Amino acid sequence: MDLFKKNWFTESSDMWPGGTFSFEVKEVLHSEKSEFQDILVLDTTTFGRVLVLDGIVQCSQKDEFSYQEMISFLPLFCHKNPEKVLIVGGGDGGVAREVAKHPQVKHIVQVEIDAKVIEVSKKYLPFMAVGFESEKLKLHVGDGFEFMKNHSNEFDVIITDSSDPVGPAVNLFQENYFALMKSALRPGGIVCSQAGTIWNDLDMVTSTLKFCRNQFPAAAYAIASVPTYPSGQIGFVIGSLDKDIKFDTPQMKLSSEDEKKMNLRYYNSDIHKAAFVLPTFVKSHLA
Repeated sequence: MDLFKKNWFTESSDMWPGGTFSFEVKEVLHSEKSEFQDILVLDTTTFGRVLVLDGIVQCSQKDEFSYQEMISFLPLFCHKNPEKVLIVGGGDGGVAREVAKHPQVKHIVQVEIDAKVIEVSKKYLPFMAVGFESEKLKLHVGDGFEFMKNHSNEFDVIITDSSDPVGPAVNLFQENYFALMKSALRPGGIVCSQAGTIWNDLDMVTSTLKFCRNQFPAAAYAIASVPTYPSGQIGFVIGSLDKDIKFDTPQMKLSSEDEKKMNLRYYNSDIHKAAFVLPTFVKSHLA
């Protein structure tokens, strides 16, 4: 399918059949094919700059903060002392930007498979790529799957900021990946992975949560609003080695001053709790 028609970009995929999402493009800022995927950066009339990988929108300047904050702070504020964090993926730098804000985080290790995504993000998406400038961060270019095979019992939190389960991200949605993350965690460790939307692929959400439950004594699914994602919503699977954890109760309640100091625009302590409140049809499906 032609992605452009009369200055409009259209995102369509077999993962959400029968519907598309389109937005008006002012300028194509960058287009190339890396070793792993097609990379496109657009300047749009309403959503600002948009990163597209293999025809699928990854983030937009207008609403990226809701995704970055939630995938970062849901697991970080569930953990009592998240000193060392591993980020798998996240080549735009947005998750690193948020994780570095957490006052207890001392060390961040990030593994991104596609160096070109990092390079392009630094040039065209500096509002996100600023995350790479943190002194807490050590960045590796490589396969996160392979990286974790050589790192056991090392991290308090592992965040997987992946694209959808096609192309280079397919392995990050399998049970052996959750098993690998489990082995890389310290006691009481927590994982959080992008896990799709209830509206377009509830079966995929269900299978991903099942894989997590098979490996972790506690697991849950949480949701957030991101207008430029399919159906305007995205979800996260969270697993913990602490069987008694209460995912909907953050370890630290943020004040309005805390929110301002951390430059938070979406996440707060009430949003944290609400993220785990699911519609009736989803609760019954995931039970």
